[in-house]
Amino acid sequence: MRPIPRPPLTPTPHEHLARRSRTTKTPRLRPRAQMSLRAAEHGLTVPQSARLVRASEAPVLRWLNRSRAEGLEGLHEAPRPGRPAQITAAYKAERLAAVRRRPRSLGLPCSLWTRQRLVDALAERTGMRGSDETVRRALQRAGIVRSRPPHKSSRPAPDDQVKTRRVKPPATT
Repeated sequence: MRPIPRPPLTPTPHEHLARRSRTTKTPRLRPRAQMSLRAAEHGLTVPQSARLVRASEAPVLRWLNRSRAEGLEGLHEAPRPGRPAQITAAYKAERLAAVRRRPRSLGLPCSLWTRQRLVDALAERTGMRGSDETVRRALQRAGIVRSRPPHKSSRPAPDDQVKTRRVKPPATT
């Protein structure tokens, strides 16, 4: 197989490509930059470039052609938008307003929020149901940290005084 014809790299793109092949934080970008740089410097064929980056020939050919056509920006993946967001800005505002209030003030029979209670209350009020993990991530981004409530009894057990006296020695004066 013949090498893919590439225009010679000028010093600036060559420096950028060499820097990206060494220091990029994106794991998938490094081998693409390496194969593009080596193909331009040494005129490597697709099988040789594939062995260099330990990949099959089809993706190597695709990335080399793409980098030749688009330059350095061709090494990045095209954005994949995914499913459109179902949560609206009004829902987000309602979620933050609700979590900043006590559940009793919203007419709920509990005194503390749990993620599931918050999800259920918001689904009741807005008609949109999100997952409790989505709520957790949104609250974390907003800087709201839920703490666990302290577990203590509101009134002591009847024999609490007796137990306390057994543990503590009587004070002598």
